[in-house]
Amino acid sequence: MTRKGGSPMSTFEWNNRNILLALHETEGIGWKSIHKITLRSDLTECIHFGDREWAEIGFNPGQRKKIAGALRTETIVPILERYERLGVRIITMLDEDYPPLLKVTYEPPWVLYAIGRTDLLITPTIAMVGTRVPTSYGRASAIKLAEQLSGSGLTIVSGMAKGIDRYAHEGALSCGGDTIAVLGTSVERIYPPENRALYQSIADKGLIISEYPFGTTSHPGLFPRRNRIIAGIALGTVVVEAAEKSGSLITADQALEMSREVYAVPGPISSPKSEATNRLIAEGAKLVRHANDILVDFIHRGDIRSGLPAGKIAKKPASALSDEERLILQLLQDKPSSADELHERSGLAFGHLHAILINLSIKRLIEQHPGFIYSVL
Repeated sequence: MTRKGGSPMSTFEWNNRNILLALHETEGIGWKSIHKITLRSDLTECIHFGDREWAEIGFNPGQRKKIAGALRTETIVPILERYERLGVRIITMLDEDYPPLLKVTYEPPWVLYAIGRTDLLITPTIAMVGTRVPTSYGRASAIKLAEQLSGSGLTIVSGMAKGIDRYAHEGALSCGGDTIAVLGTSVERIYPPENRALYQSIADKGLIISEYPFGTTSHPGLFPRRNRIIAGIALGTVVVEAAEKSGSLITADQALEMSREVYAVPGPISSPKSEATNRLIAEGAKLVRHANDILVDFIHRGDIRSGLPAGKIAKKPASALSDEERLILQLLQDKPSSADELHERSGLAFGHLHAILINLSIKRLIEQHPGFIYSVL
């Protein structure tokens, strides 16, 4: 945002990049409005436009007044200083580190606001999305896939929402992998609030981005629009678990429109949470059993490692397990068992047993099969 050795005020100049940012920060001036300006002339010329030129482009009096106020040094410099003070990096479509895959999509964001490792924007990425209220099968699948894919060199992209989004990010982080959260709010706002710890972890180890300026009023319409960025920066999109009419299907549809790969994790035909994923598979989405079903499509890339045996990521040592976790593992060593069978054989309360099974799945020590049968990995 600034040149080395000076503040924004002392080094500021009206170039294409700063004009683009000023327009983007202007309330009531959206993507199409900026596009109309770029079709008219080079952005640096519009700094000298008068009321007549703005009217000829098609802006109403209210918009013309807002633009005139925005294209003033005393307006934009405090904005730049605030972003710099709060550690937010600004990346415009004119910058070299703008995501190359995103640039070739429909209505790519003019500006991205970023916190964290912006180098991740030019890494190979895969999007993972799904229901906000997943089953234990969906949770375990998201975590396991994210671990395996990130361990093979892919950056995991999702929306930091409740449910599958959260577990995708956590799966990548748990094994030291890379992840990008694309927010449906401005980057300083943590939503949902219960993801505060996850937000901080991604800010510290991964990347948080949004196209919305600070102070943008949140409303439901922002989130579907955010989904085009999730699909747009990724080589493909994985739908882990989704009911019909799930918002994650918007991301899958956008990926298809962008000619990107779409993958789906199959689920029980009796589960409402798997209706949409099973339908996607029936309509041509690639069925995903483990990470290699995805990695094989990108084996030609030198920055992605394939051939990862499913479930063979380093496991936690037995010393890190609780006595009850070791008990369940021992029972499953004897034979694969259902949750009901484990409940009867272990004597553990069913709710507590369920929590243990989830923990062991997250730790990659057991896996769940259709019919809620568990086995040791």
